[in-house]
Amino acid sequence: MTQAASPAVNLAPSPLLAVYLNWAHTLDHLFMLIYPTAALALAREWSMSYADLIKLSIGGWIAFGVCSIPAGWLADKWSRWGMMVVFFIGIGLSSIAAGLAQGPAQMAVCLTAIGVFAAIYHPVGIAMLTMGARQLGKTLGINGVWGNSGLAFAALLTGALIDFVGWRWAFIVPGVLSVASGVAFALGTTMPQVIAVKKSAPSGLPRSFYVRVFAVLAVAAAGNSVIFNATTISMPKIFDERLTALTSTSLGIGALVCFTYLVAAMAQLIVGYWIDRGGLKRVLVPVVAFQVPLLLLAGVFSDYALLFIAVGMMFFVFGQIPINDAMVARYTADEWRARALGLRYVLSFTAGTLAVSLIAFSQTHGGFTLLFNLLAAGAAVVLVAAIAFPGEPVKAG
Repeated sequence: MTQAASPAVNLAPSPLLAVYLNWAHTLDHLFMLIYPTAALALAREWSMSYADLIKLSIGGWIAFGVCSIPAGWLADKWSRWGMMVVFFIGIGLSSIAAGLAQGPAQMAVCLTAIGVFAAIYHPVGIAMLTMGARQLGKTLGINGVWGNSGLAFAALLTGALIDFVGWRWAFIVPGVLSVASGVAFALGTTMPQVIAVKKSAPSGLPRSFYVRVFAVLAVAAAGNSVIFNATTISMPKIFDERLTALTSTSLGIGALVCFTYLVAAMAQLIVGYWIDRGGLKRVLVPVVAFQVPLLLLAGVFSDYALLFIAVGMMFFVFGQIPINDAMVARYTADEWRARALGLRYVLSFTAGTLAVSLIAFSQTHGGFTLLFNLLAAGAAVVLVAAIAFPGEPVKAG
């Protein structure tokens, strides 16, 4: 007996709502990476070592991960749109407070608050964007470029503001911008109507298939998060130490970090294209495989060679992110996707807190060469998991 086809329903967000959701991704990563560049100035003003200063951000990175699950749960039970309003305004006010911090203890509290509100975006914003997406890879790829633009301009904007008006304004200016964006979002968009039609995950597949998918996802997401956080958090300091032939100012360091991330961000568009045209495994394996040698090389080179290697390294590190999200989006139903993404990101970002400890440890036990050797070993473990990822199921008929 043939079942009648369900009427076509457009579940995708409106173009204006999609722009706000992508812009929120930019702000999310921008706020999480203001501090690593600002810490270069704080080391002089507060007479603290970079290793001690970077530890102040651990609470924020823990909150970035742990709070993803309650954020996803609230979004599914209350309102995804409402949670995005909370995101814009909450993270903006927390950043303004960080700009007013009078010492390390206050800064640690403010950075933790930034992490709490930053945790909202990934389980909520990506769930909204992927709802009804006809080209999942393209949607995630474009969204990834917006997010990586936040990574890129965090270093550039922070470096520029430090050089011209001081580190405090590096937190205050983006904070005011985010609060204004939240007000515009609340007034300029409407809460999407809840539609009874549910987009279910693929059915008819054996349980062992899903076990392998989510086991690989767990290893890939955790490993990629450690590598992603360790490289992006430490990049300003690495460039400060090893690109002395190219620049010696905060603005110059920020510009080079911005250049590196903007070029590497194109990986997400390319990977998104591949996701829509091939199986996830065929994309995941080569993307992870290239990370291993590039991480090893980044640990030993400096100046122009390091800049070239850093672009390639971040290209493949960024390129893995939409693959991880596509695993969740492709194999979970929409009605609980925000919670599934919350679980994915609590795993990722909680594991990512290890990156801060690795950076601090490397500063006193061998420098960045040790750090990149450890990250290369982690990438090798992820590669083994990627090879174990099951091939795409063959559709009947």
